[in-house]
Amino acid sequence: MKKLPVGLCDFEEIISKNYYFVDKSLLVKDILDGGAKAILIPRPRRFGKTLNMTMIKCFFEKTTESKMHLFDNLNIAKHKDIMAYQGQYPVIFMTFKDIKEPNWEECYEKIKEVIGNEFRRYKYLLESQILDDKQKRDFLNIIDCSASQNIFENSLKNLSEYLAIYHNKKPIILIDEYDVPIQAGFLSHYYKEVISFMRGMLSGGLKDNPNLSFAVMTGILRVAKESIFSGLNNLKVCSLLNNAYSDKFGLLEHEVHELMTYFGFSEKMIDVKEWYNGYASGDDHTIYNPWSIINFADNNGKFYPYWLNTSDNSIVKELIEKGAVDFKLDIEQLIAGNNIEKYVNENIIFDSVFSQSDAVWSFLLFSGYLTFDKIYLKEELIYGSLRLPNLEIKSFYKVVILEWLKNKISMNNYTMMLNSLVSGDIEEFKNIFYDFVIKTLSVFDTSGKEPEKFYHAFVLGMLVSLSENYEVKSNKESGFGRYDVMVIPKNPKLRGIIMEFKKVTDLIDNSLDKAVEIALTQIDDKKYATELLARGVENIVKLGIAFDGKRVLVKERM
Repeated sequence: MKKLPVGLCDFEEIISKNYYFVDKSLLVKDILDGGAKAILIPRPRRFGKTLNMTMIKCFFEKTTESKMHLFDNLNIAKHKDIMAYQGQYPVIFMTFKDIKEPNWEECYEKIKEVIGNEFRRYKYLLESQILDDKQKRDFLNIIDCSASQNIFENSLKNLSEYLAIYHNKKPIILIDEYDVPIQAGFLSHYYKEVISFMRGMLSGGLKDNPNLSFAVMTGILRVAKESIFSGLNNLKVCSLLNNAYSDKFGLLEHEVHELMTYFGFSEKMIDVKEWYNGYASGDDHTIYNPWSIINFADNNGKFYPYWLNTSDNSIVKELIEKGAVDFKLDIEQLIAGNNIEKYVNENIIFDSVFSQSDAVWSFLLFSGYLTFDKIYLKEELIYGSLRLPNLEIKSFYKVVILEWLKNKISMNNYTMMLNSLVSGDIEEFKNIFYDFVIKTLSVFDTSGKEPEKFYHAFVLGMLVSLSENYEVKSNKESGFGRYDVMVIPKNPKLRGIIMEFKKVTDLIDNSLDKAVEIALTQIDDKKYATELLARGVENIVKLGIAFDGKRVLVKERM
């Protein structure tokens, strides 16, 4: 039986050592048939980008010993016209996937090492007559990482020129995970420095380079505004929204089924699909997260959020913690299993992710924390019907929300409060709830003027904490005029709960009693209990909850 390539991303090692391999070799044909001069393929992390890039390198690179045998049993071998390109090009290959340093100085040193190591592979150029004395000095200074920043920024352009002259063949440039150091720079406050360097290096190597056959880049996002790709009119961007290469990154249904059958887990396919499937790719494909699939099989079929543990997910956690009221409302809808309709922009501006709500959803989509059911045009803009792709991602949002609540309030008291609510001990619920409101509003809204912020903490907590045995549904209308919550037991013999919140206003005489009576009356008048009754739930608790700043009143009606 073949071994699983857990943690491996080198094509040559996987094939030569007979690891299990999902054949994506027709990616090479797609690239050649497409004819683009420069291609950027953004995909979420751990979706097979580096493995595919090392496969492309092995296919095209001219080497002393032939590597054609690596492709003998793959789909690409059936295309003799494409196989004629095998081993015919010098290839410049750099991967930035591991550069996640806490400051620019350390990041720059790692970048220099990556570039220096690639120059070292072509050290034979120093023995040729194509370099003058200064070029040789610069070449050696790049290898030992002592060259100036300007020389490093021009390294792609210069190395491609040297290789083109030496081999009489324009090289292929492969840049893997180009935006990993950029995201690290954003998180660790050296964004401008890393953007400036990457712009200089990539522009030099890709923009109007007469010594380039073609280039392929991968990353998670297309970084916009900072003009890394300004002037690259020939850049073809193939995101998850596009059909190009849509079946070449991530695993298709039949590929996962074959893997599960091979390793003896075919009977778990239904649950595997719920846990790890669900990423839309182009118009026609729904793909699985390959990292989680491989680790699931390697871990004897244990369901676990493997992909989420490959990163600290810090940007997404900060987004959830600092998100505005509308953002948390949308998170509620997603966790409840609903879709949200959002504007989608393929060009990600990091500076706007925390300040513009539209940018947040695009970032989450292209980073793998959301997927889409459909993409459509609305007033000449691209919109998407977005949702959570699978249980693995849903578990992430739940964990982040619970950690967020733990940092703000006592989770022990919060759990006791919810337990008393669903058990029907409303007096106990009231006592804890009153204390909870005072403490929580002090955290979320020190003025007490915006209890909406509290509600979203409360409802998100219920969605997460009660989800095993209850479905929590929330509904809202404009402003804060209405906000009702329904707790629906999955077992109809358990208690169902309807909660109607009211904010005291001048319209209701600034009275908590008046507001809570209006809430209870609305529950009856609007027949909110109909859905619970239709599901066979007969034991129904109706709660009116009124707020006036940090004052709160709860009343029950059976």
